[in-house]
Formats: sequence, structure tokens, C-alpha cells
Amino acid sequence: MTQSSKLRKEAGVVGLLYASVGGIVGSGWLFGPLHAAQQAGPLSLGSWVIGAFAVLLLALVFAELGTMIPKSGALVHISRVSHGAFLGVIWSWILFFAYVSVAPVEVMAVLTYANNYLPGLIHPQGGLLTPVGFAVSIVMLGAFVALNFLVIRWVLFINSAATWWKLVIPAATVAVLIAMSYHPENLHFVQADAHQQVSGMFTAVATSGVIFSYFGFRQAIDLAGETPDPSRNIPIAVIGSVAIGLVLYIALQYAFLVAIAPADLAKGGWAALHFAGSTGPFAAIATVVGAAWWAVVLYIDAIVSPAGTAFIYTTASSRITMATGEIGSGPQWLARINARGVPWTALLVTFAVGALFFFPFPSWQKLVSYISSVTVLSYSIGPIVLLRLRQSMPDAPRPFRLWVPWVIAPAAFIVSNWIVFWTGIATLDFLFGMLLVVFVGYLAYHYLLAGAQARREPLGWAHVWWLFPYFGGLWGLTELGPQAVGGNGTMTLFEGMAVVAIFSIVILWLALATAVPQNEARQVVEEMVELPAEAVAP
Repeated sequence: MTQSSKLRKEAGVVGLLYASVGGIVGSGWLFGPLHAAQQAGPLSLGSWVIGAFAVLLLALVFAELGTMIPKSGALVHISRVSHGAFLGVIWSWILFFAYVSVAPVEVMAVLTYANNYLPGLIHPQGGLLTPVGFAVSIVMLGAFVALNFLVIRWVLFINSAATWWKLVIPAATVAVLIAMSYHPENLHFVQADAHQQVSGMFTAVATSGVIFSYFGFRQAIDLAGETPDPSRNIPIAVIGSVAIGLVLYIALQYAFLVAIAPADLAKGGWAALHFAGSTGPFAAIATVVGAAWWAVVLYIDAIVSPAGTAFIYTTASSRITMATGEIGSGPQWLARINARGVPWTALLVTFAVGALFFFPFPSWQKLVSYISSVTVLSYSIGPIVLLRLRQSMPDAPRPFRLWVPWVIAPAAFIVSNWIVFWTGIATLDFLFGMLLVVFVGYLAYHYLLAGAQARREPLGWAHVWWLFPYFGGLWGLTELGPQAVGGNGTMTLFEGMAVVAIFSIVILWLALATAVPQNEARQVVEEMVELPAEAVAP
């Protein structure tokens, strides 16, 4: 039985919009404005604009792909369209790690805030979980998985109710802080090293939680197979959620900047900004400015907002995990769906792997840097697939058709590689090291443990070799970048960005040149959707 006959099509446009907005408004608003201000000062306002612009480019690309191939876990299925099953395997694992790690980040955010009034959850030095904190984290993650065993209609209902709270509280926080402490002169306070703040405006996009926050738009795409009208509902949810997120985050960053007491800035500037209880920056400010009553509300929201995002990301992660089983990147039992339309085995794997992320990372911000890079990397395949499908199937039905695709898709690819560059060499060391282990492990399985028939089937090296110069080049250019990204300083930030842009165009050309033939791309799409005979170019 196919996936579409098992999953229930009960996700309407409001449910999808709230799913994406619920993914966007999580722990990012609680911590992002402080970390962005520390890196970029008043220019942190620009960080949120840059982040929204970057994500909107990617969102437009995936709005076309998601409506053209409306399946739950669509990002996994899309990855094998242009370069065959081998690339699908590689990308499905990139996507798996990008998704399954988000819920643990949100749980860490809850515990980081809660440690202010329930000390003993987080070690004061390094931000590591204590044994008690680890146990609480496991229980919380298990609760989100358990709730996802409900049918999708109830999952989205719970998320929609939480999303209303998640929108009202940040908006009210803006009003409270501006009313109680308004110092617009702070916007003119610049660090002694103004150049560092300019660099920080870009690096903050990747490392302070900016891009991490906006990535929630993908929830609607991941549930594409569970909505009755994807051509209408997905674009509205995807683009609408990014627009709502931009307005909310700009307002929050502005309120944060102008609420800081000028005397605190005089002590060491934006970079040295710190509070007693800075693990909860908005609550700390509210207390300082005489709104302790609102700090109590914020401590409550510090549970609701990240928990709500962890809940909906668990939903999306299970669909991505399910899709890996469907395309053969993982065991077929990952695609099992129970009578309630729930991918139950994928949910259990999401829990087991997600729990591992409570071990290696010492803080919320380090987790965010890792997820930002791996997620952007996972999205970089989208522009390539879109352009290949425009070449091979120009007349295929596209319920949402991207304007000037040969401009927007390359721009999205460049921007995604910029964000990986801004994330920094330390994160890329971990990211590409992890991918190397997965890659070698898969090859070992294929050539040594898989059945004889599987070993005889060609992997399709001719279509994936471009990944080696792509990943290696990104790492090498970051190593040559400025100290702001952990590089050796051979290039300044803007020189590095220019080189990365040129490098991206070269890689895009290589990727399109090594794509599978048109008939193979068509065959993969036909496995997922019905196409008319004229949908492929002659």
C-alpha cells in the first residue's frame, strides 16, 4: 500500500501555516537577540533581514518542488530526482541529522531557562547537562514522541493552540520592554572595532540562532502528503510563515536593543553584554526594568515556545525518517505506518537518535551552529533539482511556478553556501567529519555486507563525484577565511563571500552537467506523481 493511501489528508492551510510558524517561533526568540547583539550590536537588526531573505529564496525554491512532488518527507524524495539513488542516500542522511537534532536543541533551551529557577539542570561551567538534567531531557523528548502517536489532525490542533501563545507572548514582550525601558540612543552605540560588528552581522546569521529560527518554514513541505490541496496550501504556509517570522523577530531584536540600560553598555559594549541570569535574557531585562511580573510569564513561555517547536519538529522528523525507509536509504521498516496514519517506527528512531544529541554539545548556541550548517547544506540540493527539472520536464505540472528560476535558484544556492561559510571552520570540521563517517559506513555496508545482487548494481559515481569538490571546497574556503569564521585570515569576510559565490556557480554547473539523463529523472518523478506524456522535453 502506498504512503498516500495510509497517511491521512487532514492538514488544512491553517494547520500547515501554524506548523511552519510554530517551527519558526521556538527557542530562537528567547536566545537569538542576545547572541546576535553580542556579535553585531545594532547591526543585528540586519542579521534578521539577511536571514529572512536567505530563507525566503530557499522557501520559494521548495514551494515549487513541494507542490510538484507533494509527499510527506518530500525533501528526501526530491534529493534523488536529479542525480539518482546514490545521492538520495547521501542527502537523506544529511536531512535526517538536520531534522532529528532540532527537538533536542529545543529541550536544551527549556532546561537552560528553567535552570534559573530550578538550579541543578545545567552545569554552571560549560553548559553541560547534569545527570538530573539529562534524565529530564530524555523524559521531555519522550513526551513529544508520545504525543505524536495521535492522528495528524490532533497533532496539528495541539500545535495550532500552542502557536497562538507563542505569537502573543513575544509580541507582548516587545510592548512591555519598550514601555518600561526605551533608550533609542543605544542604536548609535558602536563598538571600538566597527569592522568586527559588520562581520558579526553576517556571522550572526549562522551562529546566533537567526537562520536556525527561520528554518521552521519547512514543516509545511514535510507534511505535503497530508494536505488535500498542496498547490494552494503549501505556498501560503511557506511564504506566509517566513513573513510573520521576519516581522516578529525584527520587533524583538529592536526591543532588546533599546531596552538595555546605557550604563550596562558603557561597561564593555555589546560584546560584553551579560546579566545575572543571562541564560534567560528577556526575563532578566524585564526584572531589571521593573517588570518582574512579566518575567514570570516569560519563564512560563520558555517552556511553551521551545516545547511547541520540539513537538512539531518531532512530527516532521518522523516523516523524514519514514521517507528514508521508502527510498531505501534506511531499513524498509522505517516506513511502517499504523492504523492511525502514524509512522510509528520512524517516531521511535527519532527519539533514540535525538537522545544522543544531549551528549556531545556543551550549549544551546553550539548546537544551533551545528544545525544551521547541516540544515543549510541539506537545502542546497533544492536549487539544483529545480533547475534540472526545468531542463528535463519544462511542461510538467507545477501548481506553484517560481519566477525567473535561473536567477532565483542560483541565488538561493549561493546564499546557502554563504551561510555554511559564516558558520565557521569548527562547525564544518564536525559536520564534514560526521558525513565522512556516514559515507564510509554506507560504502562498507554496500560492498561488504549487502547481498550479492545489491553489490552488482552500480552506485552511480558518475552522478555524485561533484560532491567531493563541493564539500572539500567549502571547507577549504572557510579555512582561508577571516578570523570571524575561524579561518587563517588569508581572505577578508567579503573577499571570502565573493570567492564562495563564484565557487557556487562552478559547482552548480558541475552538478547540472553530471545529472542523470532526462528519462531517468522523469521515471523517478513518475514514481511519486502522475505526469502527462508531454511533461518531458523531447
